Amino acid sequence: MMRIIRTLENLTGALRNPVMTIGNFDGVHLGHRELFRRVVTRAAEYDGDAVVLTFDPHPLKIIAPQRAPRLINTRDEKERLIAASQVDVLLDLPFNAALSALTAEEFISRVLVEQVGVRHIIVGFDYAFGAGRRGDIELLSRLGEQYRFGVEVVKPVGTDDEVYSSTRIRRMVGAGQVAEVVAYLGRHYSLKGTVVAGVGRGKQLGFPTANLATEKELIPADGVYAVKVCLDGVIHDGVVNIGRTPTFAAGRYTIEAHLFGLDADLYGKSLRVYFIERLRDEKRFADPLALTQAIATDVERAKELLQGARIIEYHEYLGFGR
Repeated sequence: MMRIIRTLENLTGALRNPVMTIGNFDGVHLGHRELFRRVVTRAAEYDGDAVVLTFDPHPLKIIAPQRAPRLINTRDEKERLIAASQVDVLLDLPFNAALSALTAEEFISRVLVEQVGVRHIIVGFDYAFGAGRRGDIELLSRLGEQYRFGVEVVKPVGTDDEVYSSTRIRRMVGAGQVAEVVAYLGRHYSLKGTVVAGVGRGKQLGFPTANLATEKELIPADGVYAVKVCLDGVIHDGVVNIGRTPTFAAGRYTIEAHLFGLDADLYGKSLRVYFIERLRDEKRFADPLALTQAIATDVERAKELLQGARIIEYHEYLGFGR
């Protein structure tokens, strides 16, 4: 089981020959997975701990909040995905003004060498560190020689057309490209939500919905999606509408899920929604009857798309081993 350490206090000596990688790892996409795979493999060679060092909150939320991205994963999702990569230790450090002020040299000497005791570090080709991100691969390599730890740089990982990146994934999800993003994430995009009280309009139209509240920052573009929903360990097919229900001029942003064949009181229940395919934009209809007819068409199309479709989750594409 992966250990999670949230402070560097008393860390000295707690890790065995740590082989590590460092980054934000938002999305835990296929490029991140390759870094983790190499860390796990190299740690076995050193008879050491495979370590991932990351930060909470995202550094830009402290340094430049106006430029901070909408995060792909919640903290819980990020930890779960990293643990699935058979990492031994997650250093999930609080990012604050003191840490952000450390120079690149201070970060290496005080944190990685003195407190973590790093033996070998594996980073991506574009890794930068320290105050102002002034530390680069060349400096890291020089410091590795000085402090006697190995440095390994991973070349860009991706398809023939584009490197896997969190920025690319945010753009795709934000555009509603939930089917296409699987090739970059390695899994279906999902969100966890709690069913909260709604206005009950879906039931009045003949399609009862569960109104979801979520901690997820990155929500797919407004529209209607074919989804699979996990409720109490059981998978249901369904559709989700994201947006402001313009037909009724409600103006309130909602995420509403209709689960096929299920008309039960779900208030307070926790659901995980897996986005399989985008069906259409959200649009304003002339009247409730036209909306009802459109929803019926959405449901039929979703049933066809979801028949035989399966959820791709992180555990299905790991390929890790000791």
